[in-house]
Amino acid sequence: MHNQISHPLSQLSWAWQVDGWMILASALCGIACALVGNILVLRRLSLVGDAISHAVLPGIAAGFLLFASRSPWIALIGAAIVGVITVWLIELVRQLSRIEESAATGVVFTALFALGIVLISRVDHADLDPSCVLYGNLETIILDTIETPLGSVPVVVLELSILCLLNAICMLALYKWWTLSTFDPILAAAQGIPVRFMRYLLAAMVAMVCVLSFRAVGNILVVAMLIVPPATAWLLSNRLSTMITISILVAILASILGHLAAISLPHLLGFKSANSAAMVASTSGVLLAIAIILSPKSGLLWKWIEQRALSRRILAEDILALFYRHAETTGTADTARNAEATWPSTQTTLATATIANKLQRSSAAVVRALEDLCAKRWVTPQNSYWNLTEEGLRQAQNLVRTHRLWEHVLYQETNLSDPRLHANAESLEHFTSEELRENLSQRAGNSTRDPHGKQIPPDAS
Repeated sequence: MHNQISHPLSQLSWAWQVDGWMILASALCGIACALVGNILVLRRLSLVGDAISHAVLPGIAAGFLLFASRSPWIALIGAAIVGVITVWLIELVRQLSRIEESAATGVVFTALFALGIVLISRVDHADLDPSCVLYGNLETIILDTIETPLGSVPVVVLELSILCLLNAICMLALYKWWTLSTFDPILAAAQGIPVRFMRYLLAAMVAMVCVLSFRAVGNILVVAMLIVPPATAWLLSNRLSTMITISILVAILASILGHLAAISLPHLLGFKSANSAAMVASTSGVLLAIAIILSPKSGLLWKWIEQRALSRRILAEDILALFYRHAETTGTADTARNAEATWPSTQTTLATATIANKLQRSSAAVVRALEDLCAKRWVTPQNSYWNLTEEGLRQAQNLVRTHRLWEHVLYQETNLSDPRLHANAESLEHFTSEELRENLSQRAGNSTRDPHGKQIPPDAS
């Protein structure tokens, strides 16, 4: 009797003897795919992986035609040969027709895939269902078992375990070659590493992964696991070793969550069932979407936060420049630069409403930027007014100096019209370092006037 656990939501029964093997098989498939998929993603050959996963079908069909056998080893040999031929044909089509690699890949893999489907549909005596090649059949893997020292094990699980071990050995034994030929193939070739051989070896490994995975998980999950876990790991890491580790963890997590979703979600939505392999592929896509949003390296959330912080900094600097230009109109800026002046008697004051009106920004955004300046002690609050401090004056003076130096240099170099001159200078002033500002001053011939005749203030650093 199976040890069953009642599902609380859908009243499904969970049997480790069935569901456990299904999760293990999809996880092993994911690990085997992730090991080679990392190299595909880093080499920008994701479409080639997809092409090989489709193009191996003629190799499988050829094995059935020649030997009338479903032996995975015969299929492996045929698929590996066709995988290498696929890469060779892609290179040949690209060279002869001078079309881009993605187009050549599309031409080759669609032609071979169509040929494979035709051959498989005609080979009735081989007992191969084309739908199983596409979707897999995880649910029936426990019907084909083999006795081992550890007990009865599904044949698919044993085959995928051996494949994972072989892929891991190949990756570890040739790790230096994989790394160098992936990131710098020219240097790898100069050091005697067979770059072309590594490319064909990768194609053969992908083909073998596809063949051993077809019977259990089908083409859909193979394609997903070749690309999605490595792509997710790439968003979360900067080292190949870390990327491989994360991609394996993502593949395992997708297998667990995907199968759980396959046995629960359809019943919650009123459906009878869902293909486990397809749900695992969908779950891996959800994990990739989460990584796209939350990735610390290039996630949308962190980009949004950085953009908000940058916008706030630019607004704060625009406010400082506004304080300085206001001080120029009242004459207090010149007085403040006088060594004999006492700053509290010459400080500049602006109201929040005035700043918001001048910069065409909301009062709330202006207040937040002013609070940032207040935290740096560049301005001080006084009811609804703000006072520029002595340190704030120096920062504002350098900002205006940078702006007018950019206007002077841009006018000399490009002869831009006044509106464009001001707009470009206003953008560049926020990204100019002290060293660059000094270089601009030298290129401007240490001029004291900008193209509009306004004084370029001295450096206040």
